[in-house]
Amino acid sequence: MEFTNEMKLEFASKSQNEAFARVVVSAFIAQLDPTIEEIADIKTAVSEAVTNAIIHGYENTKGIVTVRCKIVGKLIEIEICDRGKGMSNVDKAREPLYTSKPELERSGMGFTIMESFMDKVEIISELNKGTTVKMYKELKSIGK
Repeated sequence: MEFTNEMKLEFASKSQNEAFARVVVSAFIAQLDPTIEEIADIKTAVSEAVTNAIIHGYENTKGIVTVRCKIVGKLIEIEICDRGKGMSNVDKAREPLYTSKPELERSGMGFTIMESFMDKVEIISELNKGTTVKMYKELKSIGK
């Protein structure tokens, strides 16, 4: 039987909680004994997704960010949701160097970074309803 486990975390949309989310996700996946590189990749992708939810989803308003992680065999599924302002054009947001907040000196590379560190990234967004980013990574190191 394939190993399955999951967890859910909710926290306030404060930038201080980005590091908290990253650490919780890495602690959760530690049960699979990933490599340092695999942990670093996942932590980076989680940081980008959580930061996007806080900065772009809620834009300095109060809200809740939800992180769900699921392990199925060697596959890690991570879902980061906000119920913020959403995006009108997901394809545009995925373009490298595009940012809706140039005044904050954002690099516009968040989704590009997520896609480079994870095997697959899905983005579901609806204006005034929020955004869900689903990321998937299959670990190569399992069963060392």
